[in-house]
Amino acid sequence: MNNTRRSFLKTVPLAGAAAFSSPVFAETPQPTTKTASRIKLSVSSYSYWHFKGDKFPIEKVIDEAAKLGLDGIDVLHRQMDGEENAYLQKLKKHAFVNGIAMTCLSIHQGFVSPDKAVLKQHIDHTIHCLELAYKMGIPCMRLNTGRWGTIKSFDDFMAKRGIEPAIEGYTEDEAFKWCIDSIQQCMKKAEECGILLALENHWGLGSTPEGMLRIKNAIDSPWLGLLMDTGNFLENPYDKLEKIAPQTNFVQAKTYYGGGEWYSLDLDYKRIVDILKKVNYQGYISIEFEGKEDPKSGVQKSVDLLRKYI
Repeated sequence: MNNTRRSFLKTVPLAGAAAFSSPVFAETPQPTTKTASRIKLSVSSYSYWHFKGDKFPIEKVIDEAAKLGLDGIDVLHRQMDGEENAYLQKLKKHAFVNGIAMTCLSIHQGFVSPDKAVLKQHIDHTIHCLELAYKMGIPCMRLNTGRWGTIKSFDDFMAKRGIEPAIEGYTEDEAFKWCIDSIQQCMKKAEECGILLALENHWGLGSTPEGMLRIKNAIDSPWLGLLMDTGNFLENPYDKLEKIAPQTNFVQAKTYYGGGEWYSLDLDYKRIVDILKKVNYQGYISIEFEGKEDPKSGVQKSVDLLRKYI
């Protein structure tokens, strides 16, 4: 080894040490714990079909989402054309080749009943739908508490602002027990399938943040979260949305262009998105257009509105 090479090798460690102790490296800012927002925009298939007229096919919802440059769709179970495996796999493939994630399966069930047979029916339905979501590769499923059902017509129920009396002879505390026990029986299947159950503020026991958190906190499972529907707290919505935001795993954003089917709310989406960003929400916001305007223009306006703030 010549003297030049030997001298070079001796200086390398010192040069390296000098480099790492230089002011340039010492002043490198440390990363903060808060992550930049990566909120993604989805659309609910419900936006194109409000339980009126012919069903709008899920495949067409996927096509519309792709045209709008969205990230995903939220599938309404009752809007699906069937449950056969061939159909489920067809939807999964159609979404994939169009670059659309199926973000959530929104189902209906109710756990507010003193009748054990009725509760079992809804538990079985929830478990069955978890299996459907698993087959479609959907990682989240909307969960309802259910309601008393003492007001039979949903139109009348909405006219009462979502408030109805309890079944005679029973209390709300009993209803919470039925609901908590029923959801508990679904958690093993949710964990097995790797599907997050997201409890929505969808009337009934979920009509208040306190009711939602009472159920969430009673069930010790990471597979139960909350679903924030921005349009289902009819009075003082922002304070209530703020209370559930830290536990929120999925968001459905109501819009009402052309006037709502049952009511309209003038929601401040900058404020709502700020509430979500404050708790570092990183998931999906799924548009639920519930207006009477043509869905294509109503959804487009909704996308434009949300994109301003995400």
